[in-house]
Amino acid sequence: MTYKDAVRDVHVKGFMYKWIMQDLEKYIIRGEETYAVLQRLANHGKKLFLITNSPFSFVDKGMNYMVGKDWRDFFDVVIVQADKPHFFNDSIKPFRRLDGNGDLKWDRITKLEKGQVYKQGNLFDFLRLTGWRGSKVLYFGDHLYSDLADLMLRHGWRTGAIVPELETETKIVNTEQYSQSLTWLQALTGLLERMQNFHDPESQKILKDWMKERNELRVMTKNLFNPQFGSIFRTCHNPTYFSRRLCRFSDLYMASISCLLNYDLNYRFFPRRTPLQHEAPLWMDQLCTGCMKTPFLEEMAHIR
Repeated sequence: MTYKDAVRDVHVKGFMYKWIMQDLEKYIIRGEETYAVLQRLANHGKKLFLITNSPFSFVDKGMNYMVGKDWRDFFDVVIVQADKPHFFNDSIKPFRRLDGNGDLKWDRITKLEKGQVYKQGNLFDFLRLTGWRGSKVLYFGDHLYSDLADLMLRHGWRTGAIVPELETETKIVNTEQYSQSLTWLQALTGLLERMQNFHDPESQKILKDWMKERNELRVMTKNLFNPQFGSIFRTCHNPTYFSRRLCRFSDLYMASISCLLNYDLNYRFFPRRTPLQHEAPLWMDQLCTGCMKTPFLEEMAHIR
């Protein structure tokens, strides 16, 4: 059996759902924070919906554990076994309603009602029945292709990516060791760019030493994240393929939906300007002008 087959069987045959339901405390975290986010959004009149590939029994038990037995009161629409990403592209499967026991009903669905649970369906019917369209919709998911890509590219929804690994990486980025190493790495790079025009033996010796130190710093900062492959967001200076896709398909990304609790509901997120290859970063000249002074480097390490 290949790795791909194993992952497929774990989902299709229900092993994953069974194992998680047997030990919810081990696999499910942030229950109180999830409740707080949902309550805050609902209290401010936001329309909430849940679209998941998981079966109702699994969703119900998990949400009962995290949010409480009345978890469905927060959502205006609940859809299970949606079969994403086909849910976003196909218009074949109709919605079916589940009764209180989770059994399938066969009545025709002409509207999506709060308090009901629906199975399968498709996005085109979802848009028609709810009228929720375009950039006023913000959809959160944890898979770039199954959840976010089609919604952004084809339907114009705003998207938020949940990346749990971000929590650990953010902690590393904020350590003093990483900050000081990165600051000096950037300073060395600026010095190398300027010093390489000098060809006398002494300058070449300095360049060689600086290049060696720079390479060591690159390896060290990479290994702070993971000795095998480094950060999932960056390979030394360049973004990883995952990072580029993440920025392409998501307007926001965060470690958990609970991160929204740190912001006012009217808070507006602005994209940061990333310098192009032919644009010098504004801090580069300042850094390289002052990098000969030790107090400057110490100050920059604390600022970061």
